[in-house]
Amino acid sequence: MHDNLIYIYVGSYTQPIRFGTGQILYGKGKGIYRFKFNIETGELTDDGLVAEAANPSFLTIDPSGKHLYAVNELKEYKGMACGSVSSYKIDNETMDLEYLNTRPTGGTDPCHVEINKENSHVFVSNFMSGSVCVFPIDKDGSLCEASCFIQHEGSSINKLRQSSPHAHSLTFDADNKRAFVPDLGIDKLMIYETDFVNGKLIPGKTPWFKVKPGAGPRHCEFYGDYCYLINELLCSISVLFYDSENGTFKEVQEITTLYGSFEGDNICADIHITPDGRFLYGSNRGHNSIVTYSIDKKTGMLSFVDSIPCGGETPRNFAIDPTGRFVLVCNQDTDNICVFSIDSETGRLTQLSDYAVPTPVCVKFYRKKA
Repeated sequence: MHDNLIYIYVGSYTQPIRFGTGQILYGKGKGIYRFKFNIETGELTDDGLVAEAANPSFLTIDPSGKHLYAVNELKEYKGMACGSVSSYKIDNETMDLEYLNTRPTGGTDPCHVEINKENSHVFVSNFMSGSVCVFPIDKDGSLCEASCFIQHEGSSINKLRQSSPHAHSLTFDADNKRAFVPDLGIDKLMIYETDFVNGKLIPGKTPWFKVKPGAGPRHCEFYGDYCYLINELLCSISVLFYDSENGTFKEVQEITTLYGSFEGDNICADIHITPDGRFLYGSNRGHNSIVTYSIDKKTGMLSFVDSIPCGGETPRNFAIDPTGRFVLVCNQDTDNICVFSIDSETGRLTQLSDYAVPTPVCVKFYRKKA
């Protein structure tokens, strides 16, 4: 194994799925794919299909690097009106996935899965029904029965997209003291205290931060004292000052994700910050672009740097490699992953190559354990 080679696992859609927009996507994938990734050149080498699964759209890998978890983004599982989440053991020699078990998520279309630093629980966001579910992790990495289920309530002003709650992701603050769930349907960033002893999420003293009506918050990332929240419907990023003592937010900036002349519909997807905290990227679906900002370390504010084509259509999840030199973008509707290099001085992206992957949704980096 060469030191400059790491792996990526890619989640895909494998069957038809109706999105909140009403659009039906016909997934072409077969499950979870694997590539070798050269961290010096950015080159990907196809390493095959490693797990057949139903709509394993979003993935996470535990901190020990021994297990991978995937949501199965479904509206029905074993006759129940819900999706599911599956656990796999990663073979440290072959990088193959050994299937462990599957649990129902209690809500429909689970679209995001996260794990805490303590490696004790898995957290799933159910998009269509707007709920969050917590699963204790057993000693062998498999998932126990859910220890917590929270159903969001409410609606907002966009009649088509916000008639009910739509939990989209879950992100922890730096010390895992709190978890935050952007809910696109109710225009709130939900705030929870974490209890990893009992596997619970407890509504915070201030239980939510309300964003602009119709914004549609989707994903967020923390860096320093700031939280960066991408709004799917208003195509903007909210910069929020985070008071870690009280678990509250104050908006200090809202900045658009759309630059240049564009006529048509656009919705945002993902957001990520480089490991050194200097640059932030967001993805636009419709405009089909990746937007780059620089981050002011003192104020947390964003300044526009560049916006470039994403190398395909409908950029969903994207990821920055552990060295902070490359961005890999999953273009869902053109069946490809594009590799971009990051200019370390300016943060600008340059497309290097693209690789065929059927209906890719999510990409996760994995470095073989010593």
